[in-house]
Amino acid sequence: MSPERELAEPHLRQVLAMAGLDVEYTRAEGNLMYWTDGNGAEVPVLDFAGGYGSLMLGHNPPEIIAYAKELLERQVPVHAQFSRHPWANEVATALNRVIHRELGGDEPYYAIFANTGAEAIEAAVKHAEMDRGLKAAAALDAVARHVEEARAAVAAGTAALDAAADGAATGGFDALADRVARENAERLARPPLFLALEGGFHGKLLGSVQLTHNESYRLPFPELAARTRFVPLGEPAVLEKIVAEESGRLLDVEIADGRVRLTERAFPVFCAFVLEPVQGEGGIRAVTPEFAAEIQRVARAADFPVIVDEIQTGMGRSGAFFASSHIGLRGDYYALAKSLGGGIAKTSVMLVRQERYRPEFEVVHSSTFAKDGLSSRIALKVLELLEADNGRAYRTAAEVGARLRAVLESVAAEFPGVVREVRGRGLMLGFEFFDQSDAESGTLRELSRQGFLGYGLAGYLLRRHRIRTFPTASAVNTLRFEPSILLGDAEIDRLGTALRDVCAVVRDQDEQRFTGANDHD
Repeated sequence: MSPERELAEPHLRQVLAMAGLDVEYTRAEGNLMYWTDGNGAEVPVLDFAGGYGSLMLGHNPPEIIAYAKELLERQVPVHAQFSRHPWANEVATALNRVIHRELGGDEPYYAIFANTGAEAIEAAVKHAEMDRGLKAAAALDAVARHVEEARAAVAAGTAALDAAADGAATGGFDALADRVARENAERLARPPLFLALEGGFHGKLLGSVQLTHNESYRLPFPELAARTRFVPLGEPAVLEKIVAEESGRLLDVEIADGRVRLTERAFPVFCAFVLEPVQGEGGIRAVTPEFAAEIQRVARAADFPVIVDEIQTGMGRSGAFFASSHIGLRGDYYALAKSLGGGIAKTSVMLVRQERYRPEFEVVHSSTFAKDGLSSRIALKVLELLEADNGRAYRTAAEVGARLRAVLESVAAEFPGVVREVRGRGLMLGFEFFDQSDAESGTLRELSRQGFLGYGLAGYLLRRHRIRTFPTASAVNTLRFEPSILLGDAEIDRLGTALRDVCAVVRDQDEQRFTGANDHD
């Protein structure tokens, strides 16, 4: 079907066409996608992009398809808002079992459901800000109470202003109270501050885009959302410096030894620290256990929560359900999506631990489609499949990922001047090329200078080898590989052959070969 005029994101279509990625896929199953050639025949493509991590179980997994059909035939209510949702509760219960198994403890995590990963992040951010706001209000109430207690004590003659207290000589207690109110009002006017990692990606919605490090996504919208400071990956000293610079204090008063004195109390400026255990769009870069421990230490000391974005890394892709479990990182919040829907449903969930949970949030945040009867049941089925046979899916992800990484590393070793690094964990791997901004090949040089090298290389792999992958959007020289657990040795070897070819093209600056494979058919 070819509309007369392209109206659905035509600019993006043009960008895809430049890289040779503007393919219309007509069918998908397992690790394969198909387009139809000019003769009406299906052309199979081996999919290593995996829906950006959404296809842990592959395209159209038979068990999920059969179950979805059954649910539709039974006419299960999809829209039953403002009623009991036992299936959503079972999903939350199952996720709690996984958290307690992988990270220890028994503190419950409450679930707020959404539709997409970015929405789950938005829910976590909103909840964290509600929590911060209520704590700030409680701190302010405590100051007001202390001021009135001190005022009463001075009036009764049981306490006197300390000589060092402002206003003691000129304006008396009223001047002191005015100073406290004025300075605290100035401090309260400061917007909340988020912390996030350089290279991180957390979505492109109003709040989540401000947590995403890529400036091209954030800069068009500087006035619309919260303030974020970005911390370099693996640099705890920078984190501590930022926290020291930004920490907030309120003026308070206290009565000690019959004297009314000015003092200070902590004020919650930081809303949350948001991070991915393995950065997806940032180039498949993993947080180390050491850095994770420092993040948790600083967060505890400053009393701000950690939001762990497991949207792409979760659901077993790393070899465990939570990638954060590999590094000992326990979140106050978790965001899950992508493979939670089994490649079929669009569903996500935000989890928040009991100590920080605010029940009031359930009234001020909702969604028409979240927690619906169809997606909740499918998510539960996905969890059952992943957890089956003592988590065989996680072991498979680790084993297949190790074989895939070995092939990627062998290719990198053969082309040391072309491949910079192989990174990642499990079935979430990155293959980084050296920059080609000074390449002899005019095409490679211009692609690199325009930030499209990875897209050009992905287009070559698709046209020449029928292999589908993409670069990571914020590290465009890195190709990502996030296939399903169905990946076999022959498919891994096929990728190795294709990568050796594209690496040879780059090494030899073979422009004729690079630009010569232009036909999808």
